[in-house]
Amino acid sequence: MTQGPAPRPLSDEALAGLLGEQQFGTLATVKRSGHPHLTTMLYRWDPEARVVRFSTTADRVKVAHVRRNPRVALHVQGGDVWSFAVAEGEAEVSESTTAPGDAVGRELLGMIPEAAKPEDEAAFLEQLVAERRLVIRLKVDRLYGTALDIDG
Repeated sequence: MTQGPAPRPLSDEALAGLLGEQQFGTLATVKRSGHPHLTTMLYRWDPEARVVRFSTTADRVKVAHVRRNPRVALHVQGGDVWSFAVAEGEAEVSESTTAPGDAVGRELLGMIPEAAKPEDEAAFLEQLVAERRLVIRLKVDRLYGTALDIDG
């Protein structure tokens, strides 16, 4: 068997770029048993603050996991099957949005790309309250990942 090229580590800049290019990743939280709980999540990366934000509802199991053990990781696939980035750190869970336009509701609204902003902002903020939406904020303290340069 012929050995191919080895994976190359990506720079912090390349990793941050990969996080910014993607919208979906796999969030890993820790179950009470110590096993990982994995879920596909839409996220928003803030490279200046080194924070990844996720919108979810208060009744999701991942919220209980993060409150019990804040150590989480986000795995993001690169542009091919040979590249990826992982963001690790501690996460915090906001309170649920309770009034249309409150701080959490505004943070959730701010996570939406400009092209996807709701036409009726007031109705959107009311919907967030009805869904008991909140924000999980992953404060990234470690980024790592690789790419594999293969022709074909």
